Amino acid sequence: MPSHPSRRRFLAATAGTAAALGLAAAPAHAGTGGRRPFGRFGSPAARRTPRTRYVDPLGRGDHTTVSAAVAAATGSGWTLVLAPGTYRETVVLDATRTEATWIGASENPRDVVVVYDNAAGTPKPGGGTYGTTGSATTTLQADGFTARWITFANDWLRADHPEITGTQAVAVKVQGDRSAFHHCRFLGHQDTLYADSTALTAFARQYYAHCYTEGDVDFVFGRASAVHEHCHFHTLDRTDLAAAPYGFVFAPSTAGANPLGHLVTRSRISGAAPDAFYKLARPWVPSSDPTARPSLVVRDTHLGPGIDAVAPYTDMSASFPWQNQRFAEYRNSGPGADITVPENRPQLTALQAGSATRAAYLGDWEPWKGEC
Repeated sequence: MPSHPSRRRFLAATAGTAAALGLAAAPAHAGTGGRRPFGRFGSPAARRTPRTRYVDPLGRGDHTTVSAAVAAATGSGWTLVLAPGTYRETVVLDATRTEATWIGASENPRDVVVVYDNAAGTPKPGGGTYGTTGSATTTLQADGFTARWITFANDWLRADHPEITGTQAVAVKVQGDRSAFHHCRFLGHQDTLYADSTALTAFARQYYAHCYTEGDVDFVFGRASAVHEHCHFHTLDRTDLAAAPYGFVFAPSTAGANPLGHLVTRSRISGAAPDAFYKLARPWVPSSDPTARPSLVVRDTHLGPGIDAVAPYTDMSASFPWQNQRFAEYRNSGPGADITVPENRPQLTALQAGSATRAAYLGDWEPWKGEC
């Protein structure tokens, strides 16, 4: 993804960033009590199930890091319960560890933070750089993954590394089919939430409910069939740019053969930047898939004044104009949703909107049912 510099302090705790990062987090016992770091989810002495592992940075669980717990939980069907704390590490859940569940024990995502600070241009110990995919703090490749009440973050700062031009810094890359996130937060600047799949021919279904995502450039992107329901997207202010646009909320890269890309429904977009300084979306047609036809539907969603209502979409490449992609809106509200130039805001008909639902995107998988 293209990069832009920034000098904004990522950890600045201002109202405009939603105390955003909460990375100087609460002590490791916050939210559950010092004697009950795992809340209502059991403990090593009273396991919820034989396939439940407990993670606590203070040593009261089976493991002190998430990566160690993942390494120990081989096979399918494991649950990790994470005690409050900041887990500064990179984590990979490979494709063999299916049907995994990660739970933030305090049931408050601000208390459980998985964070690291690699960027695409960060030098690797063995030579070369990490690239966008390698920058991810957490990589989730397995099918059937569920997370509840966890913050996934990348706190790499442009201002701290002016020598690096590859400023993409992914908080989480999600590739598995049937990946669900309830009450989670995704914090970063550029390329925060990478909703992807394992291959061009793999159509990964993903569900994000009651989640908070913030960033500046293309901070929700990828080729997954992803439903974002009751979610909050927050655009960050920037001091390194003198004029709009500061960034882009969505950058889908949907495969041409996939009829369903990103669906945003009953959500809201707020921002700390000046009015109209952000675009709602731009299409990403990656060099690895020049036949991609990015797909995005935003419906029944409140668009704050930070979204450019006159021209909410723009091109990432002149070779792939946004008008040739699959972008549409339906019944949005707020100052960023005003239709002043109709040709710049394609709208679904009521009949078309009937097919733009979570059920249509996710099929027989119903992740909104059951415990959330």
